[in-house]
Amino acid sequence: MSDMPVNSVTTRSWQRTALGDFWAVAAVALVAGALFLLFPTNLALLTRIIAVMLLVLSLDLVTGFSGVATLGHATLFGAGAYAAGIFAARFGVTDPLLMLAIGAVAGALAGAVTSLVILRGHGLSQLVLSIAVVSLAHEAANKLSAWTGGSDGLSGIAPSPLFGLFRFDLFGRTAFFMAVGLLLVVFVVLRIVVRSPFGMLCRGIKQDPVRVRAMGAPVYFTLVKMYAIAGAVAGLGGALSAIATKVVGLDSLSFTTSAEALVMLVVGGTGKLFGALVGTLVFVWFEDRVSAINPFHWLTIIGVLLIGVVLFAPKGLVGAAESLWARVRGRRS
Repeated sequence: MSDMPVNSVTTRSWQRTALGDFWAVAAVALVAGALFLLFPTNLALLTRIIAVMLLVLSLDLVTGFSGVATLGHATLFGAGAYAAGIFAARFGVTDPLLMLAIGAVAGALAGAVTSLVILRGHGLSQLVLSIAVVSLAHEAANKLSAWTGGSDGLSGIAPSPLFGLFRFDLFGRTAFFMAVGLLLVVFVVLRIVVRSPFGMLCRGIKQDPVRVRAMGAPVYFTLVKMYAIAGAVAGLGGALSAIATKVVGLDSLSFTTSAEALVMLVVGGTGKLFGALVGTLVFVWFEDRVSAINPFHWLTIIGVLLIGVVLFAPKGLVGAAESLWARVRGRRS
């Protein structure tokens, strides 16, 4: 009888968590459906945004939840893109789901290997190591032109129909719906990961690694595992980009891609998976619109936007929305 209240509380907690996951997925699916209806001619851009969302979600795992400072996360994205592209162009692997799996494995391997180097540093030295890693990866891809296409890019990627039924048409419908489905699955899995004991341990490492180490937890290898998980997510984004665009360029391994991913995460809010989605959507869409309207001064406008977000919403757009909602609820009560 004494276990009944505990079991009841546990059941209610599980129900609230499941309900939260349901509404989170519903919100993402609703926004994706609205964007499809509102911008049916911009599906290529929307698919690109989803691919970048996977990169920023991956960055949130290591920076927002684990406290690892990095400016070289494009290494993982590029590893997934090039792996999927090389297997498609050189070895005839054209099944899109298999290409996604190859990208995820390549990203996970790249994450595990590069983390062994990056996690040796702390603070500024960690940032320098991450920049060195992405620079080396970029140069390697440029030099191995027989496999990667070098500065000309890797072409000849021709994915077969999804499930053997849905062709990747010029309008980008198949790529978009596949991207939305992939995003929803990854988003749910990551919500489970960050709430798990492993995810809580990573949060504890971010807050006080010395105390976690004193408790006997393996700080270094815990972060390596998180980096591998993040690499798999970023690799999925890279593979999705290769499938959707049918070409892989050196920009997928550039320092600029890493820096922009960090900016998107800050705009949306670190340590919040929704922040990665919102920050990516706002930044990429705003960048695309502004650069089309004013191709000469769009960087200035982007800079003003970022300054405004940092000054007036230091916790990101999602953090600001949460604070506003808390104030409204407080006034009502």
